[in-house]
Amino acid sequence: MTAEMFPKEKTIDLRKKHIGPSCKVFFSHDPIKIVRAKGQYMFDENGVRYLDCINNVAHVGHSHPMVVKAGAEQMELLNTNSRFLHDNLVQYAQRLQATLPEKLSVCYFVNSGSEANDLALRLAWEYTGHKDVITLDNAYHGHVSSLINISPYKFHQLANAEQSKSVHVALSPDLYRGNYRQDHPDPATAYADDVNNLIQKAHEKGHKVAAFIAESLQSCGGQVIPPAGYFQKVAQHVHQAGGLFIADEVQVGFGRVGTHFWAFQLQGEDFVPDIVTMGKPIGNGHPMSCVVTTREVAEAFKNSGMEYFNTFGGNPVSCAIGLAVLDVIEKEDLQGNALRVGGYLMRLLEQQKEKHPLVGDIRGRGLFVGAELVRDRVKLTPATAEAQDIIYKLKEQHILLSADGPHRNVLKFKPPMCFSEEDADMVVEKIDQILTDIEKALGLQMPSTVHTENGSHKRNVQPEENGCHHSNGIGHSRDTSQQHASQQNKRLRP
Repeated sequence: MTAEMFPKEKTIDLRKKHIGPSCKVFFSHDPIKIVRAKGQYMFDENGVRYLDCINNVAHVGHSHPMVVKAGAEQMELLNTNSRFLHDNLVQYAQRLQATLPEKLSVCYFVNSGSEANDLALRLAWEYTGHKDVITLDNAYHGHVSSLINISPYKFHQLANAEQSKSVHVALSPDLYRGNYRQDHPDPATAYADDVNNLIQKAHEKGHKVAAFIAESLQSCGGQVIPPAGYFQKVAQHVHQAGGLFIADEVQVGFGRVGTHFWAFQLQGEDFVPDIVTMGKPIGNGHPMSCVVTTREVAEAFKNSGMEYFNTFGGNPVSCAIGLAVLDVIEKEDLQGNALRVGGYLMRLLEQQKEKHPLVGDIRGRGLFVGAELVRDRVKLTPATAEAQDIIYKLKEQHILLSADGPHRNVLKFKPPMCFSEEDADMVVEKIDQILTDIEKALGLQMPSTVHTENGSHKRNVQPEENGCHHSNGIGHSRDTSQQHASQQNKRLRP
């Protein structure tokens, strides 16, 4: 069975004609046309199977039969807006709340992660009576206007754009590349103090902070794992200033981190956000999202006098699908699978770090893993072009992976939760071979190491590496990346 209506060239031509030119596709050099998917695999119009390592939307696997059945059966029976009573809405809210700390008890169902984060800001503004928002550098929270304003990942791309005076950008709590790293005695406090400094500066200008918002693990920012205790310390500063803490779980929730159902729980049982937003995996690809908050915040929002109405948020079909997703996560132990397979993948990638000079850092939790590529392990020179080269070469071997971060040099693993150890073996084996070929073409070798005072390994600088052409910009094309590997005569085959 195929869902193809037009030849690929016709599809591309129609897209160029009718779809906004800023709507980009994966692999713009040679885009893939996907017509069906199952589990962790996607298939093009010719039936070629691709291993999907990037699709955190198809959380329990593409086209999962339990999810498809639940949606189809409810759609056949009824779909309508949430102003009518329906058991699916309250049942799903009850099931969802059971995964969260007790005080997070009130749900607002919406249709996308962007809509959820926008509503979270409205809740914070109404509850606090304040306007200012603190966000993290390289953060991404959505595509609507209010969220572009608090998404440095986006607004830094705008030419001549002025940062809103009510938005304050805190340091990303990056222990590898950030201001305070793994050798710092207390990076959690140091990064939290930066947030407190922003609060004090805002107060000096007569501003008041409504909220601090952060992805529980930064995704577009480069798979950044904040140090333990950071959120607790930030929340203390923000609460003292009269603000709320918003945890954005749109990309990392629903068991992806393995040890916990929600990524914010990695910080410890003593940390509970005031608002949690979720989306993407919540409906396994069905457009659905949610904001969960405390009774106090919800009552303040109600007391504003403005009714909140969302035509499709929490409709019977969406809630039926959401319930099925929770059932599959539990029935198939996908949280446990994320822990086991994610740990296995991390170990495989750590072995590559010991073998390949281009691999600077491996970090992650569960099936949320990043491999940061650098040209120099001391200077942390981003290997942007090499990362793009790897992505395209993997695509040629029918593996879909992406690169992100401020330098686009972090290989991102966030596959469907049914990803297996065999899948991890295959991907890392291919990456190993590609890295070997690239490093051979560049003349890179693993250097000798010296021990620093804190016992960590530090790489000796290789003079020939510093003479290689490199740009820190994010605009590398595949042509640029292939110039680095121009000495390769052997074409890797599937």
